[in-house]
Amino acid sequence: MNSQLLIPLVLYLLAVFAVALYSRRGRSNSNGFLNEYLVGNRSMGGFVLAMTLAATYASASSFIGGPGAAYKMGLGWVLLAMIQLPAAWLTLGVLGKKFAIEARRHNALTLNDILYARYRNRGVVIFASLALLLAFFGTMVVQFVGGARLLQTVTGLSYQHGLMLFAVTVGLYTTIGGFRAVVMTDTIQGIMMIIGTIALLVGIVHAGGSIGEMMGELHRIDPALLSPFGPDNFLSQPFMLSFWVLVCFGVIGLPHAAVRCMSYKSSGSLHKGMVISTAMVAFLMLGMHLAGALGRAIVPDIASPDQIMPTLMMTVLPPVVAGIFLAGPMAAIMSTIDSQLIQASATLLKDLYLNYINPQAAEGEEAERRLPKLSLWVTGIFSLLVFVAATNPPDMIIWLNLLAFGGMQAVFLWPLVLGLYWKKASATGAFASMAVGLSCYIGLSVAKPDLGGVHAIVPTLLLSLAAFVGGSLARPVRVSTPQQA
Repeated sequence: MNSQLLIPLVLYLLAVFAVALYSRRGRSNSNGFLNEYLVGNRSMGGFVLAMTLAATYASASSFIGGPGAAYKMGLGWVLLAMIQLPAAWLTLGVLGKKFAIEARRHNALTLNDILYARYRNRGVVIFASLALLLAFFGTMVVQFVGGARLLQTVTGLSYQHGLMLFAVTVGLYTTIGGFRAVVMTDTIQGIMMIIGTIALLVGIVHAGGSIGEMMGELHRIDPALLSPFGPDNFLSQPFMLSFWVLVCFGVIGLPHAAVRCMSYKSSGSLHKGMVISTAMVAFLMLGMHLAGALGRAIVPDIASPDQIMPTLMMTVLPPVVAGIFLAGPMAAIMSTIDSQLIQASATLLKDLYLNYINPQAAEGEEAERRLPKLSLWVTGIFSLLVFVAATNPPDMIIWLNLLAFGGMQAVFLWPLVLGLYWKKASATGAFASMAVGLSCYIGLSVAKPDLGGVHAIVPTLLLSLAAFVGGSLARPVRVSTPQQA
């Protein structure tokens, strides 16, 4: 075990705990535990909004799985990754203002609060809650695996010990600080990601001699690594176009990204956040995936493509510098899983337990002392279940992450977007869209029919859109909409 690598990582984890403890100071002036714990009293400024949204979007799949895919498939995957560039801009632009207005009007603290305020249907909320927990379970397993593999590669710990260390760290600081701790640490982690990406690219170019030499080495290994279509023409044009739907347009329907649109403090913060987050996502996607592709020229043989980022940092950077900047991929992983963990906790605690199982738990003078304990138990139990599932990891985490991404989009995209912008959207249409979308996506993902290179998310979203429109027209319900407010 290299102490020069381990010490900076340990210091970074301690700093995260310090931020979580500091964030608790904001609770004394809050409007109640749930308002503070779940949305941070809606106090995010533009820079913090941008950093937390970009840091949440850049996950283990982006910092570990994505570069691993670029390592395996070459520059074509770098081109594919840049399809994600406008994801943050689309999320804030489509949902941002209307979402914030509706959240404040209905005092909504979770995504499902928004759905209930719009559709007034418990079936929609319960179905959405269960689907969210299922999808988050998959994406959080990906983050746990990515964090464990990072610690395994860097410290020499076994995979199981690395998994345990990562799970305890993320679970504790999320439970301690809630949403405010998540966005504060996301801001620090976003800065670390930028610095780490710059350091890695400089180190790779220095170690490889020049871009031209590395390109020549990639051509010698496999000329297809320089092709926009990758080995065996895997990256076909239909796949690229449908991949844009999955990782860019469909991101509007990701709950942990959408909830950021409920938490900023002003329109100025929103506009500033759109610009900064878009620039940050563009830089991180290009830098991380280009590093993975060029890394094949420096480390041509590696046990698992998911290990390329930490391996490169240890190969091309001095040990102390590598230890400092390995906090970059660690930050990417932690900033995503803490957001998902807080939303999973919100779904279990507020959307299901307090709303339907035991509403009395949120009432009375004892509620402010009771709710923090409940949130601790909910977060801890969910983290434990994810930890158990992550003990048997897949070979490449990116495919599991994309599968869970598609599942969330199939359920949430149309009910969120059309609920905000279409007057005739009804609970029947929303429920039909959710049910058809989820069942279609699962069916296509399991059966794997030949779709001519088109990803399963495309027919799924088309069918769920048809179900939404058909259900809403067949059984319209007059509800209050943003246009009528």
